[in-house]
Amino acid sequence: MTGGVAAVVVAGGRGTRVGGALPKQYRCIGGMAVIRRTLMAFTAHPDIAAVQTVIHPDDEGRFADAAVGLPVLAPTHGGATRQASVHAGLEALADRAPDIVLVHDAARPFASAALLDRAIAAGRTGAAIPGLLVSDTVKAVDPAGRVVETLDRSRLRTVQTPQAFVYPALLAAHRKAAAAGRDDFTDDAALAEWAGMSVAVFDGEPGNVKLTTSDDFRRAEADLLAALGDVRVGTGYDVHTFDETGDHVWLGGVKIPHDRGVVGHSDADVALHALVDAILGALADGDIGVHFPPSDPQWRGASSDRFLAFAVDRVKARGGQIAHVDLTVVAEAPRLGPHREAIRARVAEILGLSVDRVGLQATTSEKMGFIGRREGLVAWATATVRLPWTTP
Repeated sequence: MTGGVAAVVVAGGRGTRVGGALPKQYRCIGGMAVIRRTLMAFTAHPDIAAVQTVIHPDDEGRFADAAVGLPVLAPTHGGATRQASVHAGLEALADRAPDIVLVHDAARPFASAALLDRAIAAGRTGAAIPGLLVSDTVKAVDPAGRVVETLDRSRLRTVQTPQAFVYPALLAAHRKAAAAGRDDFTDDAALAEWAGMSVAVFDGEPGNVKLTTSDDFRRAEADLLAALGDVRVGTGYDVHTFDETGDHVWLGGVKIPHDRGVVGHSDADVALHALVDAILGALADGDIGVHFPPSDPQWRGASSDRFLAFAVDRVKARGGQIAHVDLTVVAEAPRLGPHREAIRARVAEILGLSVDRVGLQATTSEKMGFIGRREGLVAWATATVRLPWTTP
């Protein structure tokens, strides 16, 4: 890919003002890492072809967990300053040579699609930044704290990200600053101004806040819970019989060796089928048979992760999010213990959740009934979904 629009997401900071051992971009709000929310906003935008993240070298594992399943480029490592980190991200995009690049802080997880639209359009002019009008009176003070001037707030803006630029011009400006030994620019607009670029301002968003302190996190958590206050719980159930052919079964998206296969129109993954029904049930949106009827030949042998991804998309289309899922699989064989964590990880990947939001229990029927006779498998699932409040 060359040309088009790319984004550099800067995520190398330590976030010391928040406190705690975990860098703030990897802390969770609403059950999801901040950086994942940020990356999802950019990867979901139809006009953004590449997302390049810049991370701290110590965060490789954290980033891999937070970004699992997202179509992002392999991260590059940042430098000692924000400016150096952005430069590293721009250089990592050199082979792709995008036309426009957006530079965004990972700690701003609430950038809307409309804001990204405005950023892309404004970036085509050369250099542009989102800004907000200043509503409070602003005073300039001397070192003793005495007011020396009341500033004209009509000329002032508070500035956000994503900042948008013609890519070759911003890369050249960063290279020029590096060659000159300048490493003190706190945002890319200031560096662009120093390099002689004209920087325009487009409308930012009040909700596009940067999470800096523990109070910011508390407010963000409260806002998310208030916005997604309609909590739904759905349950699902599925059962499939063994046949005498085959050498594996699919459970939770994981292929497990077994001496028999399972009868089913698709891949007969009872765990994922039950989970699809649980999510659709929470939405009051039918069941797996309604959306994927076994009479339709296109679903013959289909991988059940497609069905689960469909259910996830139904939640997103309602403006909601999946908060937690829990699975119980009942079988005398195969034994699921060795595969438990692989199943949890695969389900979390499909759902876009952290693994600690995927429960899995495996049990037997104590040799009673058709399960006890090893004639089949059963799975139950529960899904907790948060949706925006709507007027009945």
